Amino acid sequence: MKGSRPEQAVLSRNTDMSKTDATRAVIESMVDGLNDHRIADIGEFFSEGFRWMGNTGCGTKTGLKEFQDNWQRPFQAAFSNKVCIDEARLYMGEWAAAFGRQEATHSGEFMGVAPSGERVEIRYMDFWKVQDGKIVDNWVMVDFPHVLQQLGIDVFEGQGWEAFDRGDRVPPSPNNQGKINGN
Repeated sequence: MKGSRPEQAVLSRNTDMSKTDATRAVIESMVDGLNDHRIADIGEFFSEGFRWMGNTGCGTKTGLKEFQDNWQRPFQAAFSNKVCIDEARLYMGEWAAAFGRQEATHSGEFMGVAPSGERVEIRYMDFWKVQDGKIVDNWVMVDFPHVLQQLGIDVFEGQGWEAFDRGDRVPPSPNNQGKINGN
């Protein structure tokens, strides 16, 4: 509703900007560790009880063991010859963010899809909170629909909004939609 605003940026409001360089060092070392395909000793960068919060299809991992067992191992089993390429990184106090892509070979089962041997691009965004030299929270968005599309599966069954971009469908507008619940 116009004029009504929820409170914004609550988590980062009081960030200690003097910690920016320390945060940068943790994140850059961690990304190098992921590119080296480290699993067993990745705890060097993550607190024991950290939270990894992914979008639907990725799940939420609580703690280092869940992250290793339910994200790193399945991901590396599905995708080999993987390299992570952060296209941009941002640092602000205890906070860091990145977006980029991983390039990998689909060499194991992924979301029920048998290995294809295809090279795929896996787009992502990461947001991290670092405390005492370790990542304590990690919000993640991984574009699994894009990966599946590269493997021949359209999870949107032709209803994705790319059809608007191609001119295959006319996008709806608030002005031409029926009213819902009398509104």
